[in-house]
Amino acid sequence: MAKAQYGNTVKTTSLSKKKVQKWVFVILALSPSYLGYLLFTLYPNILSAYYSLLEWNGLTAAKFVGLDNYIYLFKDHYVWRDLGHNLLLMITVPILTIIPSILLAYLLNVKGYRESAFYKVIYFLPNVLAIIVIALLWSFIYDGSNGLLNAILKVFGIDNNEFYWLGDKRTAIWALLPPLIWGGVGFYVIIFMNAMKSIPSSLYESAILDGASHMTRLWKITIPLINPIVRISTLFLVLGVFKGFEIMLIMTNGGPAGSTEVIGLYMFNMAFGKDSHSYGYASAIGMFLFVILIILKLIIDRLSPKDQIEF
Repeated sequence: MAKAQYGNTVKTTSLSKKKVQKWVFVILALSPSYLGYLLFTLYPNILSAYYSLLEWNGLTAAKFVGLDNYIYLFKDHYVWRDLGHNLLLMITVPILTIIPSILLAYLLNVKGYRESAFYKVIYFLPNVLAIIVIALLWSFIYDGSNGLLNAILKVFGIDNNEFYWLGDKRTAIWALLPPLIWGGVGFYVIIFMNAMKSIPSSLYESAILDGASHMTRLWKITIPLINPIVRISTLFLVLGVFKGFEIMLIMTNGGPAGSTEVIGLYMFNMAFGKDSHSYGYASAIGMFLFVILIILKLIIDRLSPKDQIEF
């Protein structure tokens, strides 16, 4: 009897040690990620929320102003103008990126070209380049005097008198679309190709026997089966376009006359611009942008179909 009790005690102690060792391993494995999140994400966001209640230029003593920055924000017509630019890019860039990416991925995956690996490298090449390289490259393309775009137009007999595409309010915002799309298509082609490779070929073979065309197979088989990947990709694109401003900063800095300024760039210029160092107001804009991004995420999740087709 005593031996049985001793054996149970040893077994319980052994299980307890294994449980403790498991939790120690989990804590040690996850602590770097959580510490990084606390230090570089959560803590700065908490500080931003606090700074948004201050009138502060980063040098002199801060003055607590409560919600004054938020009240001024809703009266600031530049904020709403820039949100309009964000909305335009948010609608156009994801559509013009996702659709070509799906079509190219489908062609490369289903057709089975021998050169598919080479095409994947070519499409992915813009993602290897730094954003500043992409922005400068397209700035040279749009240059009025020696730009590639005007040279191509002249070949077709269109002389636009050295028109500078980034210097006109009518064309500047639209000239930003090609670099934004070109820099993203290749990445999503790779993502969609990998998703399509998981679809059993027997589904396509059955569809071919039934006389389904390529468009029918794409619309009825491919897209429904990779829908979760498409939804997540769209979410990343929408949120990325809405908060991004690097290409605008390098190519136009929001000009001409604010025609390409987005809310992220306006926030950046308010905090670090030559004429303004209002960290408090910039933090209020940042918190406003944070709320908008959360709302957009909830809307996309709400509108996107959740049903996942299994095969």
